[in-house]
Amino acid sequence: MKTFYFFMLMLGLTVLPAHARSRIVTDTVFSKVLNSERAYSVYLPSSFEQNVEQKYPVLYLLHGMSQTNGDWIWRGHVQEVIDRLTASGEISEMVVIMPDAGGDIYKDNWNGYFDMPGWSYERFFYEEFLPLVEKKYRVIGDKKHRAVAGLSMGGGGATVYGLKHSDKFAAVYAMSALMTIPSQGAVRFEKPDDKIAILTCSVIENSAIDYVIKSDENVREALRSVAWFVDCGDDDFLLDRNIEFFQAMRNAGIPCQFRIRDGGHDWEYWHSALYLCLPFVSRTFDR
Repeated sequence: MKTFYFFMLMLGLTVLPAHARSRIVTDTVFSKVLNSERAYSVYLPSSFEQNVEQKYPVLYLLHGMSQTNGDWIWRGHVQEVIDRLTASGEISEMVVIMPDAGGDIYKDNWNGYFDMPGWSYERFFYEEFLPLVEKKYRVIGDKKHRAVAGLSMGGGGATVYGLKHSDKFAAVYAMSALMTIPSQGAVRFEKPDDKIAILTCSVIENSAIDYVIKSDENVREALRSVAWFVDCGDDDFLLDRNIEFFQAMRNAGIPCQFRIRDGGHDWEYWHSALYLCLPFVSRTFDR
């Protein structure tokens, strides 16, 4: 056994004790706001069952369009990444909550993190979901120990949540984020009542770029209390919008880290982004 551990360490692989295992819990909550059951998944650190008095910081990790809470688990391999970074000491233990704001939109599933006709998801998130899961999973529950991150549609959702609710989040990490859709370039839909048409309008109405540009100094001062990180691939079709957001933040005097890395709009990129996102968030919690 000692030989095995030595061999694994020589390969640079993390070896976790048999008794120290994180776990993923998937559950549902009935929403009166949405009038439906919504699924969610939660990453619980290895100490969660051992120390029932301990409370944890929390990261809300948002998926992209036509995805669900499960995509971060089986496509992003989030548990493996968190375990590895925790074991190496690069991040502190945290709870990671992955809500479901989607499903295949081309099969008539609602998508989106904002309030829109027929789908008041933002209201559900803050009035019902956040209080329930933070109590259930022993989250510390204050701004200093709460962060939000996401990819694509979820990256835009995370950014706007941080902008509109800067009193609730210490950090925001946006991956390949859908920061806005230029109204002049938006697809014109034959049926404006289609769910994808409604989602498109909600993204335009909740433009992260416009929010920053139109903000006054009081709002900007509040936004400076949040740690911001924007991460987008050089081959990503959303790169220009991410550059525009960074420029708006810079012009407003709001510190924001910005990385353009090699890659596109895909899971290879978002998986690698977790290795930047999680330490960034953890450092914010530890300040």
